[in-house]
Amino acid sequence: MHLDELEKYKDITIQAHDNPDADAIASGFALYSYFAAKGKNVSFIYSGRYKIQKTDLKMMIEKLDIPIEYRQMDDSYIKGLIITVDCQYGAGNVYKYKADDVVVIDHHQPEIATSSLKSFEIASSLGSCSTLVWRLLNDAGYSVNDDIRVGTALYYGLFRDTNQFSELYYPLDLDMRDSLAFDRSLFHQMRNSNLSLKELEIAGIALIRYIYNSDYHYAIIQTQPCDPNLLGIISDFIIQVDEIQTCVVFNQLEDGYKFSVRSCINEVNASELAQFLSQDIGSGGGHIEKAGGFLSEHWYDMLYPDMNVESFFGKRLIQYFESYDIIYADAFEPDMSEMSEYLVKRCKLGFVDLHELFPTGTSCILRSLDGDIKLVINDNQCVLVEDDSTTRVISKQAFCENFDSSMETCDLKLEYPPKLRNKASSEYMELTQYMKTCVCKDNIVFFAKKLERGVKLFEKEAETYMLGKPGDYMVVDSLPHKNILLMSSEQFKKRFNKAGE
Repeated sequence: MHLDELEKYKDITIQAHDNPDADAIASGFALYSYFAAKGKNVSFIYSGRYKIQKTDLKMMIEKLDIPIEYRQMDDSYIKGLIITVDCQYGAGNVYKYKADDVVVIDHHQPEIATSSLKSFEIASSLGSCSTLVWRLLNDAGYSVNDDIRVGTALYYGLFRDTNQFSELYYPLDLDMRDSLAFDRSLFHQMRNSNLSLKELEIAGIALIRYIYNSDYHYAIIQTQPCDPNLLGIISDFIIQVDEIQTCVVFNQLEDGYKFSVRSCINEVNASELAQFLSQDIGSGGGHIEKAGGFLSEHWYDMLYPDMNVESFFGKRLIQYFESYDIIYADAFEPDMSEMSEYLVKRCKLGFVDLHELFPTGTSCILRSLDGDIKLVINDNQCVLVEDDSTTRVISKQAFCENFDSSMETCDLKLEYPPKLRNKASSEYMELTQYMKTCVCKDNIVFFAKKLERGVKLFEKEAETYMLGKPGDYMVVDSLPHKNILLMSSEQFKKRFNKAGE
């Protein structure tokens, strides 16, 4: 969807969900500013049983001069177009007004049939609706940073919806955070006006009602209804307890359940655990140590109608811990007798010699769908990019052993083109501009087997693991150092043929 498609409407009403949070207010305000600049008759509303009460939100509205209006729940007809932001028209968390046409802009899991909508943009992978609106504004040629009020609102919306950036993982969210111009003084004022004395009491009560599992050293805590950011504060505290290695803190919202995850051991990636907990009923992600997610009440009630949420988290956590074997490559000797021989297909990949982009010694961040990788440029690094956007750094020695290169420009169509950022200068390089084509050598024998159980593979000297799920493949090359890889079934079938076939 493009915003210029909506410019044919003279009357536009932007509607946030009931009891709006910072992300809904920021998203709506940014869209309001865009359409107001286009000369439209635009208004920004919310409804529901309660008016905005939180101190930081009232400060945000006042200091940024955000023209959001509370509207009673009634049968009034709204002329022109309604755009629901950070919610979906007809869902349980937004009052349904009648209108000529409806557009949905949201980042949650789909909850409604979209066939009746004029247009919609639902990007469930994003950490905030603010990011989605920022992308739409950029695509429309609207300079967000020309109005520091809009930049500040979007920055704060992302900050709050990703639990103070601890649940930030999608690269587009990171791009917005790094590029926005915002009022730092006001941001700090809003950030430090987040909790009330009542919420302090809620945190204290929650901490004495924890559930602890001594087999897997995890804790589960449910809080009373409160601002979701309190979950992160409680999680940060509880993970400091010596017996607790992983924790989940959650509460109920109007339309589902928000949860926060913490891990202090290498064997549990908090982001991956959040995705596991929310699989099929919501969304989750974040960082290695801090993450979070959301369970849609709509999908939860459909799939788990007779299970309370506390029991759900306990059951899912045990499933998680019992689903994986942990392999440390330094001490692991693969049993080749259990594996079949394969030859690699001569498929095209993209590669970039990082030394050609920045001088040796430059501290950089490689950003891709696989996450951010911190590295220092040296003359022995290549980046490999596959057509599914999988991105990894390998040594030139490993590259030369496994690939034939050419100077032909590589034009892979990627969901998110990887970028390299100079940490000192903040200069960005989009790797697709420098990417050349390479193909896998066809004379190297690989051994592989399908996984029957999940595997967490710690490569040599690595602190983080590679995750393999049942149905994925473990692949071992025949070179002397026996590199071990885990690949999805789809990736494996694209890359390998069974020897002799």
